[in-house]
Amino acid sequence: MGPDLTSAIEPGTAARGRAGSYAWLVFAVTTGLLLSDYMSRQVLNAIFPLLKVDWLLSDTALGSLVGIVAVMVGILTVPLSLLADAVGRVKSIAAMALLWNLATLGCGLATGYGQMFVARLMVGVGAAAFGGVGAAVLMGVFPASMRSTINGAFLAGSIFGSVLGLALGGIIAAHFGWRTAFIVMATFGIMLALCYPLLVSDAAGAEPAAAEAKRQLLTWTGIRGVAAELFATPSLVWALIGSGLQLTVIASFIAWMPSFLHRDYAMATHTADAVGSVFVLIAGLGMILCSLVADRSARLKATRKATMSAIYCFLTTGFLAIAFLLPHGLAQLALIGFAMFFSGGAAGPAGAIAADTSREAVRATVMALGTLTNNLLGLAPGPILVGLIADHSDLTTALRTIPVIGLGAAVAFLIVTRHYSRDTRRLPSL
Repeated sequence: MGPDLTSAIEPGTAARGRAGSYAWLVFAVTTGLLLSDYMSRQVLNAIFPLLKVDWLLSDTALGSLVGIVAVMVGILTVPLSLLADAVGRVKSIAAMALLWNLATLGCGLATGYGQMFVARLMVGVGAAAFGGVGAAVLMGVFPASMRSTINGAFLAGSIFGSVLGLALGGIIAAHFGWRTAFIVMATFGIMLALCYPLLVSDAAGAEPAAAEAKRQLLTWTGIRGVAAELFATPSLVWALIGSGLQLTVIASFIAWMPSFLHRDYAMATHTADAVGSVFVLIAGLGMILCSLVADRSARLKATRKATMSAIYCFLTTGFLAIAFLLPHGLAQLALIGFAMFFSGGAAGPAGAIAADTSREAVRATVMALGTLTNNLLGLAPGPILVGLIADHSDLTTALRTIPVIGLGAAVAFLIVTRHYSRDTRRLPSL
């Protein structure tokens, strides 16, 4: 499993606050798999019109092909992450990535809706725990002082992967057919999956754990113990709640910006999609840079990770409140752009806080709880809530209302500042 590379690991590098070349290699290949994950998920959206014509599918059937992935992620993310903590994260990641990419290949070979549905279900099974387990691997090879930045950059990969999946999938499908789009995405991912265990070692940054201790994680007593430990850590709980609530805002605007631009600014559909993707990229860039600022600020006082997260939430809500008081025009769009820049800024620090206040042995499970919270509180309900409000009034009113949730996220992060120092002192080491 990559003896030449892993033998070059400097023991204690993360603890001393330095990130070596090996850590950046792990970041590159793990983030590459995250890109593959979201490219495999989103390529389907790019070929909806072609699939609808070829198989005469209803919109409900098309939507189910998307929804089944999210359903499987929601159901399996925590149990599969707990399993990865017990049996080894690197080999678990390689197995997950191989599964979702083989399933993506199956999408390209499917001859009907039933086969496609099963293949998409398996994409969800494969991708279910990757976000949490991948983040846990990165938390182990980078110093605690860089956790917000690394987690924010890793999470931003999901945004960039979504954009790549839509853009490249559409281009490939237009020139070579929709089946080729799936095959190309799968080929890229399979190559990375096969290389991953050759380049990355479970030994990097991990605390030594006896085999018996790992097996204990999979017993009912062990699971109850982990749950009791996590829910007795206020900083961890409130950081995950704050991140989930704030993602309601970013998910809502990512989903509905093209429609807002089409309806309120009378942009053609393809123009609204293109401009909407710019706002998505702004959110991804902001997620990285805001996380970097949070890490730099935390060098002076550790609780500033939470303080900066609260500030990002307040700024997002403030910019959007002002934007929707203005008439349609460049000023309004600019303010929405500023809001999108800060909208994902709390995601990286929230993950770092969760890592800082949990034991390394169960960190993949902790990060999986973050994935679950982000989906249940933010990514899933946000776009639906906007739609419900819009049905009873209009889309502009809905987008004007939804940012209020960001105030709740800010309060959650302010609560974290009261408990963070005590919760980190409870651990033997970061």
